[in-house]
Amino acid sequence: MLPYDDTQSAPARQLDSLNSIGVLRRREIEARIVAPLLEALGKEFGRERVLEIAREVIIGVARGQGAKLAEGMGGNSLPHLAESMAAWKQDDALQVEVLEMSEARYSFNVTRCRYAEMYRALGIPELGELLSCSRDYSLIEGFNPEIKLARTQILMQGAACCDFRYEVKTPE
Repeated sequence: MLPYDDTQSAPARQLDSLNSIGVLRRREIEARIVAPLLEALGKEFGRERVLEIAREVIIGVARGQGAKLAEGMGGNSLPHLAESMAAWKQDDALQVEVLEMSEARYSFNVTRCRYAEMYRALGIPELGELLSCSRDYSLIEGFNPEIKLARTQILMQGAACCDFRYEVKTPE
């Protein structure tokens, strides 16, 4: 089974207006629908297999969204990525400390994540990583496969911060 790729559907080719409500609110709406669905499917077909399939779908969607993001930003460089962060920070969803911003590197720490807080408030902290954090690597693959993301810790798992380190790969 191939991961879902929303870049192939007609609605996906239209302007994505969902971010007008903010990504935080969007993730909450998704979670309120997906969490009970995953729970019911897990009871019927086995939780681990259902979560594995959900992860594959989310990864495919994130890759497609990354490509669409690059298109919408008019480029796929690290400065374009940095500019796109406004959508994820909307509604004070993230507090970010930028450590480095250049054509080759973009490093920052997320010191507060209202996404993690929202998943905890909904009583589904275990799904937060699946529904949000797992998108990050795939999103950047779709945005620009020459950019590598390294992240060693996330707030969703109780760390003090999320450490995002993006770097343009150098040819070997």
